[in-house]
Amino acid sequence: MGQILIIDDDPDLILAQLQHVLGASQHTIDVARTGEDGIRGVAKRLPDAVLLDLRLPDLWGLDVYQRIRQVDARIPVVFITAAPAAEHAIEAMKQGAYDYLIKPLDVQNLRRVVTEALDLSRLSREPAIVAESPPEEERGDAIIGCCPGMLEVFKAIGRVAAQDVPVLITGESGTGKELVARAIYQHGARARGPFLAINCAAIPEALLESELFGHEKGAFTGAERRRIGKFEQCSGGTLFLDEVGDMPLATQGKVLRLLQEQAFQRVGGNETVRTDVRLIAATNRDIEEAVAHAKYRADLYYRLGVFTIDLPPLRERSDDLPMLVRHYVRRFNRELSREVREVTPAAMDLLLGYPWPGNIRELQSILKQAMLRLTGPVLTAESLPAPFSSHAAQPRAKALTPATGSGEAAIETFLREALQSSGEDLYHHVHRQVDQHLLPLVLQSTGGSQVQAARLLGITRRTLRMRLRDLGLTVTRTVEAVEDDD
Repeated sequence: MGQILIIDDDPDLILAQLQHVLGASQHTIDVARTGEDGIRGVAKRLPDAVLLDLRLPDLWGLDVYQRIRQVDARIPVVFITAAPAAEHAIEAMKQGAYDYLIKPLDVQNLRRVVTEALDLSRLSREPAIVAESPPEEERGDAIIGCCPGMLEVFKAIGRVAAQDVPVLITGESGTGKELVARAIYQHGARARGPFLAINCAAIPEALLESELFGHEKGAFTGAERRRIGKFEQCSGGTLFLDEVGDMPLATQGKVLRLLQEQAFQRVGGNETVRTDVRLIAATNRDIEEAVAHAKYRADLYYRLGVFTIDLPPLRERSDDLPMLVRHYVRRFNRELSREVREVTPAAMDLLLGYPWPGNIRELQSILKQAMLRLTGPVLTAESLPAPFSSHAAQPRAKALTPATGSGEAAIETFLREALQSSGEDLYHHVHRQVDQHLLPLVLQSTGGSQVQAARLLGITRRTLRMRLRDLGLTVTRTVEAVEDDD
């Protein structure tokens, strides 16, 4: 039986939801409507878990949290708020909060988080043997999102920001990997040090080592003076290596040594230079696959991937899209001297139905083009550029069921149906339909083992996970499969 404390100025709905999902007879649930009452309640009864609203009548939720930690830092605290701002999620997780939930609450997610928090509280109190060995709307660089995938990103930033370890950010081009890197830097211990970013794919291979490590005078043709590289220039701060998957193998070896020893030599030099740099890397490539084909050093990948954050593509963030559109319309109003105040439902429907291969970067470009076409205060469907008019003209592809029958006749029937019902993305559409049937069958045959399934399919485990997530498929594993994956 667990004891839960809700600190919220309007707790009735949360209380009813908790009683519904947990059972009132199994747990004791107390309520405090102010921060001070909550702190006194914690000191008096030491609850097993606390649900804490960020906005209270008397105190800011983060201040209440710090005072709860002074009473007993082992109590798991779950922040609950109606304001889905990345800054708050990051700060709460950075300070050690157990989780962060957005109102209105998903009752199943509430059940999972509170149950896990109660389990953690129980385990933390049992003796264990320890071996000695949205930002403000005006800001243009905000990370915006309240979908489950982005909330996981915010929480991951909070967890790793204060830890001085390398971070690898993965995701498709245009998803905002540099913004995440800057958020980690700004919320970390090195926030007062320098932050430098370098795109490994944008610099010729012959010059990349010089850009990173510097060079001595005369090291190569054109090296007329010593150059201080980014690793030396950024000592005491954070270096962001974008598109690290495109880094040449020779450079990878030098970066690996730097991560291991925090030391390097300039190009053409013999002096060992000491540095103190936190490295954050990003890539849109499947590095696991590159490692499998000997195109990337496995030891460097393991060093970079101490902590990995995977950014969801925009097509998986339909809940966030209206918020993103409004944000960028406000931002581009200032930049383009426009006064767009509204987006019509027809225009929003087109934006929501588009697959966004270019992600956030493409969304920004499309909105700029549309606003430059406008003469009035309303963004209409007609103002959207050509990709949307062609996309709107195509009927949305219906879900297909592979034809019954056997052999080539069944396959041909399935493909003909796809050809008739699909739009311009026939290749992607057919593959998606096949994956919806193939992946569950393969996972069923492997007992849910993703390692064996990836090996059988001839793809990497990360690629398999991404396809499962894209299709909305969940995996049920047997005990043997869990042991195999571990």
